[in-house]
Amino acid sequence: MPGMAETLERRLSEAITAKWSYSEFFENMLTDEVERKNNKQLTLRLAKSRLDQKKTMETFDFTFNPKIQTILLKELSQCTFMEKKENIFILGPSGVGKSHLAQALGHEACRRGHETLFYCTYQLFEWIYAGRGDGTHKKRLSQVIKIPLLILDDFGLQALNEAQQADLYQLISERYEKNSTIITSNKDFDEWPSIFTNPLLGSAALDRLVHRGIQIIIEGNSYRLAEFKKTCAKSKKC
Repeated sequence: MPGMAETLERRLSEAITAKWSYSEFFENMLTDEVERKNNKQLTLRLAKSRLDQKKTMETFDFTFNPKIQTILLKELSQCTFMEKKENIFILGPSGVGKSHLAQALGHEACRRGHETLFYCTYQLFEWIYAGRGDGTHKKRLSQVIKIPLLILDDFGLQALNEAQQADLYQLISERYEKNSTIITSNKDFDEWPSIFTNPLLGSAALDRLVHRGIQIIIEGNSYRLAEFKKTCAKSKKC
C-alpha cells in the first residue's frame, strides 16, 4: 500500500523509540494509508470543482467588513445545510467578497467528502447549451443536476436565451429538495424574476429555489477597491 510504503521507515523508528506494541504499529500504518487515500480523493474533488484554490475560509479577511455575518458563515462551513438540502444566497454589491465566501464554503464541502462544482452562471449555461450541437446536452445538464453542491456565481448578471432559461428551470426543479445550491448575486430577490422572459416559468422556478433558502446580505465597501488603493499607495503610482 503506497501510504504505508511512504511512512514505513519513519514509523519503524517511532515504534522502536516509543516501544509501540505490534497493534499500535499496525494501527498507525493503517492510518497513514487512509490519510493518503483521503488526501488523494480531496485533491481530485478540488480539481474537478473549478474552485479557486486560494478562496478559502482561512484566507478571507473577516475583519475588513464588520457587518459580515461571521458567526453564521462559520456555522454554515460545517455543511449541515447540505444534509438539510438547503440553498444559500449571498447578495450584495460588487467586490464585497460574495464569490470568495461561496467558494470557501465549497472548499469546506470538498473537505467533508462532497462533490462540488463552481461556475459563473452564464458560463455554465453556455456550456450546457453548447451540448445541443454535439448531442451531449442532456448528459451535461444531468451531470450538473446530480452535483451535491452547485455554486452559481454572478446569478442574473448576463441574460440567458430561452433555451438556457428552460435549462435553468429544469436544473432548479430537479435539484429541489435533493441537492444544495449556493448563489451569489448583486441583484435583489425582487429582480430575479426578470431572468425569465416567461413570468410563469420564473415564478415556478424561484418558488422552489428560495423555499429552503438562507439569505446572507453583505453591505459595505469593495474589498477589491480597497486592495487596489493599498497597492497604489505602496507603489506611489496613483
